Amino acid sequence: MFRLADDLRVYLHRDPIDFRAGINSLAILVEQSMGLSPFERAVFVFCNRRRTRMKLLFFERSGFVLVLKALSEDRFRWPRREAPVVTLDTEQLRWLLDGIDLDAMVRHPARQYEFVG
Repeated sequence: MFRLADDLRVYLHRDPIDFRAGINSLAILVEQSMGLSPFERAVFVFCNRRRTRMKLLFFERSGFVLVLKALSEDRFRWPRREAPVVTLDTEQLRWLLDGIDLDAMVRHPARQYEFVG
């Protein structure tokens, strides 16, 4: 099992893709459709129309890595957001891979304090 670093950016391509696409086609999609560099320190996530398969694309040191997760009976709960590119953190990506609905999750807000008292 591979482990993604916690400081990676995660970009979700919101619309489904043709799952015959390989590394080169996905890298071009990242550049042209998402407006991002496929070489940056990030993971790019794609899903098929039925939401039963997910592909992760990232560049690591000397080449691209493509990971596929396929579900036989369930579906991924893809975020229902309007933006063509959805930004997540690696924890949210792990939740998505585990079948958790990100739109239903609500966190406490991040707080910044200047003194104790």
